[in-house]
Amino acid sequence: MKRCAKDFFTTNSVKAIVKPLALSGLILAAVTASAVAQKKYDKGVTDTEIKIGNIMPYSGPASAYGIIGKTMSAYMRMINDIGGVNGRKINFISYDDAYSPPKTVEQARKLVESDEVFLIFAPLGTASNAAIQKYMNTMKVPQLFVATGASRWGDPEHFPWTIGWQPNYRAEARIYATYILEHHPGARIGVLYQNDDFGKDYVLGLKDVLRDKYAKMVVSEISYEIAMPTVDSQVVAIKSANPDIFINIGTPKFAAQAIKKVAELNWHPIHIMTNVSASVGAVLKPAGLENSKGILSAGYQMDVTDPQWDSHPGMQKYRAFMAKYYPEADRSESGPLTAYNTSTALVEVLKRCGDNLTRESVMKVVANMDFEIDTYIPGIRIKTSPTDFYPIEQVQMMKFSGEKWELFGPIIDGHAE
Repeated sequence: MKRCAKDFFTTNSVKAIVKPLALSGLILAAVTASAVAQKKYDKGVTDTEIKIGNIMPYSGPASAYGIIGKTMSAYMRMINDIGGVNGRKINFISYDDAYSPPKTVEQARKLVESDEVFLIFAPLGTASNAAIQKYMNTMKVPQLFVATGASRWGDPEHFPWTIGWQPNYRAEARIYATYILEHHPGARIGVLYQNDDFGKDYVLGLKDVLRDKYAKMVVSEISYEIAMPTVDSQVVAIKSANPDIFINIGTPKFAAQAIKKVAELNWHPIHIMTNVSASVGAVLKPAGLENSKGILSAGYQMDVTDPQWDSHPGMQKYRAFMAKYYPEADRSESGPLTAYNTSTALVEVLKRCGDNLTRESVMKVVANMDFEIDTYIPGIRIKTSPTDFYPIEQVQMMKFSGEKWELFGPIIDGHAE
């Protein structure tokens, strides 16, 4: 969004008889008043500060994602160290909701009503965000770049204050189903999925493509609850149906458990796993790198463990940031890069708002994005419109070698036909 040109007063606006010194003083005062008048702020913004809220599962069953919130905090420190955004420092307030929707509601209310943040940025979790979506839209506070790929975050007609970021789960599942039909059209499929909007979106995506073949090809479809300690029994039950392909739709803790159990059972299906659990450090290492060898997934950002990106300027800049601001983080985890990328986008949006830092202005900017981030796979583009609130809709298939993810095939668009 372009900043409006300043309307400067001219000498015609003061009496010609005023002494030169007094005249210059009046002109300076008029210019200052004009500049101030152009600034438009909502709650959470001043001439020196932008207050940003965030909600993360630093504890609970999805605590592996906590590193994302910690990296975001580090990123905002970096931005403040270089002068902030258009001269304003970012006051980043991040609360723990333990991946519990009731707690998410409590923290969102605290951020909006008590802390009076300008917006809530990248709150994580499908069920968690679903619990606050109506509240955020009623309050007309941006629920910006929601850290979950559920398809419900791209509904500007009904929820104009909510927008996602990553490729949506349903679109990702369509890509897996298309891959299966192309390469394994007669396969028997077993599906493990989390029993909430996150897992159900993947099932819907598979059905979008497989259609009437779904009932025949999927021989086992078993869900799990996030309160469960393990998914071992579910994996055993799926194996008993003897599928050729195992689709692992689990968040990091449960995805890692499933990988380990598949190995313990000496079972060797074609293993497809959701992108949200593709972190080498957070999922594949705990599950065992050898156990993870051959797993298929789909990606859109560079793999931090892949040496092919070592000389890439974007990756070098990211690693320099991590070395200075978050040196203790596990360098093999993908969560920090996820945080770095979305934080980069947030700062870009705030920059484009200029001095028109209203919540409405933010949503106008995010509804008209078209740019690239240099730590995504080349060719992946961030693009939105007032009727398309899915910033990233492209991915590329990838396979884990036992050490790193290896991309293959073309970049695929997973939007609905």
